[in-house]
Amino acid sequence: MQLSSPRYFPRFNFKLRSLKGWLIPIILLLLWQYSSGKSASHAYAFVPLQQVWEAFISLLNNGELGYNTWGSLKKALLGLVLGSLAGISLGALLAYSKLLNAFISPLFNAIRQVPLLGLTPLIALWFGNGETAKIFIIALASFYPLVINTYQGLSQHESKYQELAAIYQFSTWREFRQIRLPQAIPYILTGLNLAVPFTWITTTASELLFNAGAGLGNLMMKAEVNAEMDILLVCAITVTALGVLMTTFIRMLSRALLKWRPENKLS
Repeated sequence: MQLSSPRYFPRFNFKLRSLKGWLIPIILLLLWQYSSGKSASHAYAFVPLQQVWEAFISLLNNGELGYNTWGSLKKALLGLVLGSLAGISLGALLAYSKLLNAFISPLFNAIRQVPLLGLTPLIALWFGNGETAKIFIIALASFYPLVINTYQGLSQHESKYQELAAIYQFSTWREFRQIRLPQAIPYILTGLNLAVPFTWITTTASELLFNAGAGLGNLMMKAEVNAEMDILLVCAITVTALGVLMTTFIRMLSRALLKWRPENKLS
């Protein structure tokens, strides 16, 4: 068996690309650790990595990290699901009804220009400072991209398929199920992929603004008050990890649903 056989090259190239992806994070970690040892002020701003690890273990052992992580994850998932379902529904209605599109699109395009956190005082007035207000803000974050992407996916169908549906006298439901929906799924999945980072931004921000109940944002607020930079970093890393996991899940779902596409066979 020859090691230089061409069939081994793709596997080697894949490993090489994976290693390149870790190069910059490793360099940044080394620079961070170097900066933490320069002086006391640097050690406060750039907490030594071993201190961050000790804080992680401590929060894990006393159950505080798990309790607050579950609080944030529960709100993020619920807000993402509710906002996505509402966004897909409205996007489909706008794509199928020119009358609704004429009435709702101007209002929708006007409201989505307002920053979500700018609506916080109004939402607090409507829902108070509890979990309902937080979930509503998170749902709005995923609502906007799903409306836009669903509308684009259902509107931009090829005319040849529409002609084919007319020849075979497809009903509206059959045309939607067999023609429009398969073409819209990549757009909808892209909308979900875009919604995940907005979901976590608003989850953490809503917990910081409405400082009540379990959540990583609340834990970060307490750490800021007590000047515990290591706990702040643990919370930030946890939020990042959760966002990456959710994005990875959506990508896996995309590959499963879109495996019929040629570009997905290559990935």
